[in-house]
Amino acid sequence: MKKGTDSMNGNSDYHEEEPLEFVVGADEAGQRLDKLATDCIADEAVSRTQVQDWIRSGAVKVNGQTVKPNYRTADGDIVVIQPPEPEQTAILPEDIPLNVVYEDRDVIVIDKPRGMVVHPAPGHTSGTVVNALMHHCRDLSGINGQLRPGIVHRIDKDTSGLLMAAKNDRAHLWLAAQLKAHTVSRVYIALAHGNIPHDRGTIDAPIGRDPKNRKLFAVTDRNGKDAVTHFAVLERFGDFTLLELQLETGRTHQIRVHMKHIGHPLAGDPVYGPSRTVKLGGQALHAATLGFVHPATEEYLEFSSPVPPDMERVIAELRSR
Repeated sequence: MKKGTDSMNGNSDYHEEEPLEFVVGADEAGQRLDKLATDCIADEAVSRTQVQDWIRSGAVKVNGQTVKPNYRTADGDIVVIQPPEPEQTAILPEDIPLNVVYEDRDVIVIDKPRGMVVHPAPGHTSGTVVNALMHHCRDLSGINGQLRPGIVHRIDKDTSGLLMAAKNDRAHLWLAAQLKAHTVSRVYIALAHGNIPHDRGTIDAPIGRDPKNRKLFAVTDRNGKDAVTHFAVLERFGDFTLLELQLETGRTHQIRVHMKHIGHPLAGDPVYGPSRTVKLGGQALHAATLGFVHPATEEYLEFSSPVPPDMERVIAELRSR
């Protein structure tokens, strides 16, 4: 952890669509490939039978070779999982209320509530932001396929806040390029456990699949990728700290993993946080500011969203103690 850094520049929190690659450890050697691969995929909708089909088709390789589902892994084997493109599934528009912050012919910005999934996945094809957008817009970019029309970036199900979507392919490419260049301005507000002593700082630590539980992510040099998070303290409550955070990179669960790594996991986080925490339906993390250059006008636009009532309630309770 680097302390005293003032840099709070552009960031990105989109989840990268890349192959899952890992090295088999000594404690995993001897397991069937289909079981180990299924355990490593962070998606309950993916069954062992489906993974067996992937292995047979070559979507799962060991040391660059196609093997059988019952292959027994060895210490040091390099396993690469590249899930095939999902089969075309009818994703239907649904009349789900959306809090639209901004909209024009190219872009729509919404304020996503905690608990709402951004896009459908196999076995979960309704109730998502995409279903709502399809009903509201009728015109979304098709670059990310049928399951994710218009989706340029994502935020976790239990993270609330601002999310942008593209209404045509030109806008999608323009916004995606800004995300890749880390020029999209995004500010998060979070409540973390513990008293963080530094007013501001930078966490520079690689993130990859957790070697002990590959359905999760962790700071690790083993298959980890560069990840940088900047933070500034807004308020201290003794046993909790209110923070403003920006991402320089966009690894999956980056803020949640980095905060756990420095010993200050997010309040309410059901995965990376402690069992004794605040009463909240998910991690206390809110995407509060979103800024980008408009794909048509090339004007810089910035939007803000207040902390949601459930998170504000927790903060108010801490202040009143």
